[in-house]
Amino acid sequence: MKTNYNLKLNIDVIGGIDIGSNAVRLLIAHVISVNDKLVAIRKVSLVRVPIRLGSDVFHNQHISKNNMTRLTEAMQSYALLMRLHKVSLYRAAATSAMRESSNGKALVNQIFKTSGIRVNIIDGMEEANILASMDMASSVSPHKTYLYIDVGGGSTELSVIKHGKKLASQSFKLGTLRLAATQQSEEEWLKAKEWVVEHTENLTRVHAMGSGGSINTVFSQSRKKEGKPLTYEHVKAYYDKVQSMSYEERVVGLGLKPDRADVIEPALKIYLYAMKWGRAVDIFVPKIGLADGIVKSIHLGNLKGYPVP
Repeated sequence: MKTNYNLKLNIDVIGGIDIGSNAVRLLIAHVISVNDKLVAIRKVSLVRVPIRLGSDVFHNQHISKNNMTRLTEAMQSYALLMRLHKVSLYRAAATSAMRESSNGKALVNQIFKTSGIRVNIIDGMEEANILASMDMASSVSPHKTYLYIDVGGGSTELSVIKHGKKLASQSFKLGTLRLAATQQSEEEWLKAKEWVVEHTENLTRVHAMGSGGSINTVFSQSRKKEGKPLTYEHVKAYYDKVQSMSYEERVVGLGLKPDRADVIEPALKIYLYAMKWGRAVDIFVPKIGLADGIVKSIHLGNLKGYPVP
């Protein structure tokens, strides 16, 4: 076997922190390039802490002292983990709950003072653009047309992707914790519907692509092979099942995590509505989220990465 000595292999260790409304995630990944061309992003560690900032903000407009302490301690542990993994660059992005809280900026300052981690509060469009940067279509099929649906605790990001090219993206204030807090606006539902219809009505055979803990749960329990879609009917049947069950039955009978069992119903409602508006008969579920997008965007130079404190 002939060895190619002209290959220049480079492996960067990059961290992405997603401070969401329902949970806080740290992704540490190896970003592998050959001759300065990206060939793979491989997950080394993914840590998730269920700190529900949205439960505070969507009820009381501010983050409680308890959750401020929990988030600060999580960031201290994330800084340590990144140092242990020898992460070269990282970025922390806070989404809907932090940007709508009255004390979000004070919490950003507290986190920096105690852990050295810089937190950037991003708006909905930047969140949608980071997610769209993942080129998710290539992980399934680059020749299809997709309505990408990312459902979080405070917002839902939608993108239309045709043949691997993003045609449009938009963020809407429709999220699981926001709906649970009864902050559901008929106007926001209507805006989301009009946006999906407008951007898909002239497209043929639209498939959905979903990210978020709830659709990942449905996919994993379906035992479908990776790369195969769930049908609309399958998601609807699962939604009907959880609607008919109590919280306790969802935890015991369906084996759902306690912090998933109470938000899966509103999450699936958003996916189903979006699929219906876009006339999508199935949904692909690649395991990709905001933290993945942050890692790739740092590598490509689209986001500034910071040295680990």
